[in-house]
Amino acid sequence: MTQILDVSPFGARFIVGRITEIGRLLHLTLPLPRQLRCFDYVEKQYPVWALVCNVSLAATPRSAPRFEVGVAFIGKLPPASYEDDPSQRFKLGSPLESGLWTVYEQPKHERLRSASNKQRPATRLRMAIEVTVEAFDEKGEVSAHEQTVTENISRRGAAIFTTLNVEHGQFVRVTSAPYTMDVMAAVRARVVGADNIARLHVEFVDKQWPLEGVE
Repeated sequence: MTQILDVSPFGARFIVGRITEIGRLLHLTLPLPRQLRCFDYVEKQYPVWALVCNVSLAATPRSAPRFEVGVAFIGKLPPASYEDDPSQRFKLGSPLESGLWTVYEQPKHERLRSASNKQRPATRLRMAIEVTVEAFDEKGEVSAHEQTVTENISRRGAAIFTTLNVEHGQFVRVTSAPYTMDVMAAVRARVVGADNIARLHVEFVDKQWPLEGVE
């Protein structure tokens, strides 16, 4: 449950306690005024599927992160392909005559970029940056943390040495005092290297890492 910050017939903005990612589909149910609806004009509640277009970390106490999410409404039903794979991501297409948005599947090679050196959109720099990594439990509270360093980093992601047992698909917060950065990241892989040290391969989801003057 949350409150809408802004809303129109074609999208909304709100704050939630669990992070999501750009390209994900969310199902919303809200008491939208009839003049703002594109269907279900006489129902008390307005159920609508929406595409996540932007995510940012809201200013909240560090023990309970909150996230501001902006979405575009796509209709009463999700795309047929969503039923086959709810984890896939989508991109915004063209608006319909009703004002709702069309979506299409994000190409698979784009979804795999962060897991492949050959397909990364940005060069990884081999830099040992001191960071704090925090993992969260199901309530959104910090369940584990550690101070460590990156093995490499780019504007959009990093490989971080870790002792945390964080699984693929979970989210972590990465903080760096030297860079005054506080960024949420999705864990794309946890890999143990030939040196028997684990790395978290993460993709930054709410902002990019500033590397001006370093690249």
